[in-house]
Amino acid sequence: MSYDTLLVEERADRVVVTLHRPEARNAISGRMISELHQVCELLERDPKLLLLTGHGGVFAGGADIGELLERGRDQALQGINSRLFERVRRLPMPTLAAVEGWALGGGAELAYACDLRIAGPRAVFGNPEPGLGILAAAGACWRLPELVGESVAKQILLAGRNLDAPAALAAGLVIDVVPAEELPAAAHALLDRMARSSATALRLTKLVVDSPGAHPVADDLAQAVLFEGQDKRDRMTRFLEKNRSKNTSRNTSQSASEDGSENGSENKNASKNKNTSENPEQERSRA
Repeated sequence: MSYDTLLVEERADRVVVTLHRPEARNAISGRMISELHQVCELLERDPKLLLLTGHGGVFAGGADIGELLERGRDQALQGINSRLFERVRRLPMPTLAAVEGWALGGGAELAYACDLRIAGPRAVFGNPEPGLGILAAAGACWRLPELVGESVAKQILLAGRNLDAPAALAAGLVIDVVPAEELPAAAHALLDRMARSSATALRLTKLVVDSPGAHPVADDLAQAVLFEGQDKRDRMTRFLEKNRSKNTSRNTSQSASEDGSENGSENKNASKNKNTSENPEQERSRA
């Protein structure tokens, strides 16, 4: 599968997608939307973790304004961007956006659609759409309040506030801020941590968390599936065996310590008795 606006790397447990329109600060075009749909189809067919990032120190400078200018009512009702971002949101396995530089407009909304975000020090999130006579209609108006709260969301959406990396971290929008040169490694380390978990457990946890009006019954049904799985039995057995091994080692060490302590007491007593038995001879000698 070939791509014009994306760099796509498929690994055993994840897919790494880099937005790649360097001539336009990785602005999200109709072509990029189409190619991201292809990536979603790939991940729906073969569920894996997804890492989204941007080329050249920019995540995405927004949607392609030239294309937006030509869109009318019919295109707005098609939800060209919002349908894609919702599809990203609903991918079976967790998704992570690694953001450095600008993540504005549609670029910010794409990052918001991911399950997690990690940022470099120059990351900036913002939604300046009202300044262009439109609104952030690809999820920001309802997704952002869920992520950062209504007050901060309105500062961004109504007052035009941009969140830099420290502010995004303080608002809980990103999980961490790391030096730019460490961002790829930090993103993959986070995915590595998730990859060590049960894939089925991750999928069901995400499904329950994202379910509207989640109900305890949803937890019970998801847990019932996991309880019957061999993966759960294997992982819990390893956990118990590891703990038993630790306890055995601890008890052996404790017994050895106690034996040493008892032997030390016996030696001290023996030495004391020896000294006491020698004292009468010493006394007679002096007499």
